[in-house]
Amino acid sequence: MEQFEHISAEQSQALLAQQSARIVDIRDEQSFAAGHIEGAVHLTNGSLHQFMSETDFETPVIVCCYHGISSQQAAQFLIHQGFEQVYSLDGGFEAWKSSLPYVTQIED
Repeated sequence: MEQFEHISAEQSQALLAQQSARIVDIRDEQSFAAGHIEGAVHLTNGSLHQFMSETDFETPVIVCCYHGISSQQAAQFLIHQGFEQVYSLDGGFEAWKSSLPYVTQIED
């Protein structure tokens, strides 16, 4: 059985810089709106089908949550759906935010 892998924020940034991976964020809508990694897809039960239909199963997928706990279950779920290379972002968005740039959205 395939397993997801752990990845650091720095490794994630390098993989994303090569434009060879997609990053999905499974946090709640308010948290995602307040700040997320540039290019991240907000993955919810409602957006899962569209994401799966738009993403090649060979494309590496990095899963981001708050602290790197929930992303492990989501990463394993994506492996079960047929994605071949899935990573859980160690430390989640909090780890990314502490050392790397991210996007914030200001609400009107």
